Amino acid sequence: MHQRVTLFLLVAAGLLFLSLAPVSWAEGGLEEGLDDDLDVEDELDLGLAGTDDEGEGLEEEGEDEAPPAPKTPPVPKVTYKAPEPVGEHFFAESFDRGTLDGWVLSKAKKDAADEEIAKYDGKWAVEEMKDSKLPGDKGLVLKSRAKHHAISARLLRPFTFDTKPLIVQYEVNFQSGIDCGGAYVKLLTETPELNLDQFVDRTPYTIMFGPDKCGEDYKLHFIFRHKNPKTGEYEEKHAKKPDADLRSYFTDKKTHLFSLVVNPDNSFEVLVDQTVVNSGNLLKDMTPPVNPPAEIEDPEDHKPEDWDERPKIQDPDAVKPEDWDEDAPAQIPDDNAVKPDGWLDDEPEYIGDPDAVKPDDWDEDMDGEWEAPQIPNPACESAPGCGEWKRPMIDNPNHKGKWKAPMIDNPNYQGIWKPRKIPNPAFFEDLEPFRMTAFSAVGLELWSMTSDIFFDNFFITNDRNTADRWAADGWGLKKAAEGAAEPGLAAQMLTAAEERPWLWIVYVLTVGLPLVLLFVFCCSGKKKSTASPADYKKTDEPQPDVKEEEEEEEEEEEEKSPAAEKNDEDDEEEEQNEAADEQKLEDELRRSRRNRTRKD
Repeated sequence: MHQRVTLFLLVAAGLLFLSLAPVSWAEGGLEEGLDDDLDVEDELDLGLAGTDDEGEGLEEEGEDEAPPAPKTPPVPKVTYKAPEPVGEHFFAESFDRGTLDGWVLSKAKKDAADEEIAKYDGKWAVEEMKDSKLPGDKGLVLKSRAKHHAISARLLRPFTFDTKPLIVQYEVNFQSGIDCGGAYVKLLTETPELNLDQFVDRTPYTIMFGPDKCGEDYKLHFIFRHKNPKTGEYEEKHAKKPDADLRSYFTDKKTHLFSLVVNPDNSFEVLVDQTVVNSGNLLKDMTPPVNPPAEIEDPEDHKPEDWDERPKIQDPDAVKPEDWDEDAPAQIPDDNAVKPDGWLDDEPEYIGDPDAVKPDDWDEDMDGEWEAPQIPNPACESAPGCGEWKRPMIDNPNHKGKWKAPMIDNPNYQGIWKPRKIPNPAFFEDLEPFRMTAFSAVGLELWSMTSDIFFDNFFITNDRNTADRWAADGWGLKKAAEGAAEPGLAAQMLTAAEERPWLWIVYVLTVGLPLVLLFVFCCSGKKKSTASPADYKKTDEPQPDVKEEEEEEEEEEEEKSPAAEKNDEDDEEEEQNEAADEQKLEDELRRSRRNRTRKD
């Protein structure tokens, strides 16, 4: 028993240790990971600190030999280093210079808007995040709420869609969450009229890409403007909606890397934190489709007046039966019903409350004659009913309702009419929609009801490896620093339970149920009697016959076994044969004795 209790205590202590282990691992293990993977410097000079401590210890050794106080291990600090572009690229911006050099604020006004909100007067700033885990890491921050913002910058050279892919990536952190607003970028089309200080919502763009949210509608846009080769007009083509759940990217207040890859074979990928959340083909997965249909419905074709689209009609030859009674009611009184015994015909179902008193302020001229409120008649409580008894209503078996002719197939049915098809005069076939219009600038033209949206590490290239290196040097470092500062598993569970209280039930069942089962398994075995034979004799209690029980159990087991039954039969036959042999021998001995006696 004591061994089981000890085992139970050891298991409980182990579970407690496992529940607390993630916290210590998050505080210590992740920091050790940073020592291995990142450029980490210890602001506390361990060597110098150790020398000073030893010197002080030598001076005080003669005076007091008390042991030195334990030293707290220093907390490592991740040293931020601005990413440097390596390889071919068209745009790279980390904002670590602390200025908006190269960026142009729009001075234009939004068309078709009230004068008060038409200006692009939203404020921008270059600063660190409010809860930055990387001192020195700066980014572009949208500072105003409920205002129009517009800012843009030129590329090193225009991007032309030829034989290499387009890769666009940048980081976003919704530091204060997001109620309604966007954080998407526009790749501005290369035109002679492009003027960045007049950047507005109508400025031509080639691609629009990035997150957008209003209410509970979470979006991740990928839109490109396709040029009609016949008319020269541009039309927006929207990618299908991602299947992934995007909510956490807007609400977790972490820095996320948004990437777009468009390949020369017309395939595309949308990634968040280097994980694909949407993919498809420009020819198949855009709305409306890039290429119009080869045939369209003839707008000049009209449905003939005698066209019959009715698949069923009433039988014109049907006649209402003579015995059809349309006036028969749906329900009639039940003639077989009998009034219950004890029914109080003279007692009303409700009576005036005898205890009610007319209010003192009751004015009969204004309020009318006062009447006591109605209450159930107490005399009816013990009776089956009160008042006039009426027969209950039942369905009328003769009720048929209004007669209608039965429906039959329409012999003149011609089907649903559709206009004829004609060749589409606007038809064209563009099999290379990847070859979009070149762009020469990147811009943010946004409206947001939430401020402090953080942007960082914009990068545009045509080489996937170059983009991955830039992401590793920028977003990868940020992700590692944020991961090192994250609370342990226990703290995360408590935070989640605060947001969703029903998780407490899951926690209790997950932890409590195994403990209860373990306790039952270890401590609820059958108790064996420790009474000695002497105790049974003193108390005259019947003592179980252990041998008899064992024999009975053995007999039951043997009965269950066919082989055992066969062995028993063989044993019985052998015993019978032996008994017969012994009987014969005794008879022979008796005969021999008698013969000897006779001879004597």
